[in-house]
Amino acid sequence: MTEKSAERPKTSGPGRTLIVFYFIMTIAALARSLYEIAAHFQVAPVAYLLSLFAGLVYLVATIALIRPGRTAFRVAQAAITVELVGVLAVGTLSVVDLALFPFAGDRSTVWAYFGLEYLLIPLVLPILGLLFLRSQRAVFTRAA
Repeated sequence: MTEKSAERPKTSGPGRTLIVFYFIMTIAALARSLYEIAAHFQVAPVAYLLSLFAGLVYLVATIALIRPGRTAFRVAQAAITVELVGVLAVGTLSVVDLALFPFAGDRSTVWAYFGLEYLLIPLVLPILGLLFLRSQRAVFTRAA
């Protein structure tokens, strides 16, 4: 099997769709956080820094999903796991303590309310990402 055919499953169909969603979330989270940090950081520094962190996690996951090899597989797995833990932790905190991240306010973050402001994509994306990685383990590691 050539290297091109080994890469094909993760860069077409569901793999391509997953990468596109990660890219969109990267742009959304980074653009939002960079604007908020530049425009009014003092209003809610924790929320804005969490959004920046989320954007960087999405960026790392996007790049790792595109690249072949074992290292990329491990980096993608780690980034997506961090993403899932972040969404669950921040989502739970935002529901338990409403004052931390006011909903639909300028002090919210990408992962607040499990990503409700982003149509729950931040909650669903890491689950789908980990399932995809599990199904494509051989493709990632074979293309090294």
